[in-house]
Amino acid sequence: MQACGVVAALLIGVSVLLVCYDVLGRNLGLKSLPWIVEVTEYVLPLITLFAAPWLLFRAEHVRLDLLNNALSSAALRLLDRVASTVGLIVCVVIVWYALKVIADTLEIGAMVMKSLVFPEWWLFVPVPLSFGLMAVECARRLLRPGPHEAVSSGSLHYGE
Repeated sequence: MQACGVVAALLIGVSVLLVCYDVLGRNLGLKSLPWIVEVTEYVLPLITLFAAPWLLFRAEHVRLDLLNNALSSAALRLLDRVASTVGLIVCVVIVWYALKVIADTLEIGAMVMKSLVFPEWWLFVPVPLSFGLMAVECARRLLRPGPHEAVSSGSLHYGE
């Protein structure tokens, strides 16, 4: 999970550098690299797909703090279990669907033909990986013994 955060951060850095080079290059009359815009288009969803499992693992995903203050510890535990169950189901469905899409694009031999040319299935590989990791994290949350597990981000949960 930590590697997902590192990869997301590196992808952000690469995107920033590529966009800066592209903007400077255009303004200074340097040779333009036509693939930069395309690569940054592909990198943006990758950043999200790599950051999501890491954020879920660190419990830094979107949460309603209002509920943390309004609900009892028991209600928060139940809500966390329900959210983890729904998350697990949604992630497994998305993994299944993404694997089906990959199989379909492999079967028909679909290619992306823009500045860069490559098999289309490459675009979909990160989806089942990311959602698979999030499914594992949701399952881990369902199986953990109690809500007082320390969170690396230092955020407060339940009665902590």
